[in-house]
Amino acid sequence: MPLPFLTADRAFDTADDIALPSDDREHWRRPYRPGPWRVGMAALVLLLASFVLFSAVVIVLTGALSSAAICFGVALVVIAGALRLLRMGVWVGARGLRHVGFLVTRTTPWVQVVSIRTVQQPVRWLGLPRTVQGQALLLARRGRSAEAVPALLTTHDADFLGRVTAFDRAADAVEAWAEEYRPR
Repeated sequence: MPLPFLTADRAFDTADDIALPSDDREHWRRPYRPGPWRVGMAALVLLLASFVLFSAVVIVLTGALSSAAICFGVALVVIAGALRLLRMGVWVGARGLRHVGFLVTRTTPWVQVVSIRTVQQPVRWLGLPRTVQGQALLLARRGRSAEAVPALLTTHDADFLGRVTAFDRAADAVEAWAEEYRPR
């Protein structure tokens, strides 16, 4: 008896397959996985938050409740920062393209998208001021200059540093979404 869930030769596009909840095109989704640099940095920040929470517990045991509340508040801010760090990136949906930064989120409806293309240019290494030669996925919008819009993805950001094939797949996926939903 064959076990179809263990083999690669099973037909994936059969009519009896049940669609997963993540297949809903109306919801925002990231067309790639977060990279190891982003996940590692978030893990370090959460480790720092655990130390701050531990210090809050020690402060509570000494009886200084106001200082413990401040430590607890700092830990909550650090945890929120780690979660925001994990959400950063490019998200696509039926309504448009969303570029989530640490402090700012920009949503561009597909109607305003002129083109999405990959170019060879100097890019920032892990978001730091140092630039290196790499590839970037650029968005051209109606009524905006190309300099006003930062690169959506680069080969040297926290998601794709050392993973050029993952960058190529993610860029192709974002371009495919743009071709599917952008009006002609």
